[in-house]
Amino acid sequence: MKIISKQIKAQSQGGRTSFHSITDAVKEMVAQSEISAGMCIVYSRHTTCAIIIDEDSIDRSYTGLTYLQQDFADVFEKIIPTCRKEGQYMHPGPKLTVFSAEHGEDKPGTLNTDAHLRSSILGRSESIPIIDSNLELGEFGHIYFVDFDHTRPRERTVIIQIMGI
Repeated sequence: MKIISKQIKAQSQGGRTSFHSITDAVKEMVAQSEISAGMCIVYSRHTTCAIIIDEDSIDRSYTGLTYLQQDFADVFEKIIPTCRKEGQYMHPGPKLTVFSAEHGEDKPGTLNTDAHLRSSILGRSESIPIIDSNLELGEFGHIYFVDFDHTRPRERTVIIQIMGI
């Protein structure tokens, strides 16, 4: 069995949820792997981010998101409102706030509870079969890295691991 691990970088803009299409990069990695049968795992090591598979709805809202992405963000806003002030959620507590400050995070940067909750619900990875050297996403499937953390722009890392024969 062959195992290949690579990383993709994604830059979030801060201020709102960002979606990054990584489909082409993952497909290229699968093609270069020369694996004909196996699995591709797409994983975010960030606890405020998620990996999803969805279609590209093409049309864009004024925010720059596709309509489906905007609907996604709007639904999550109703279920888990964006953390806008201290005390809106129990997290971060006083001990975490001190710990975060000791590790370079300012207090506003800790107000990302909504991002942690959203990521936990969606999950930080997807496993996609590789059959006959093709990533099995279906006719309309696209892979998205979603950064829910609105507190500031960040460079993120997505890990791709391809295994098979």
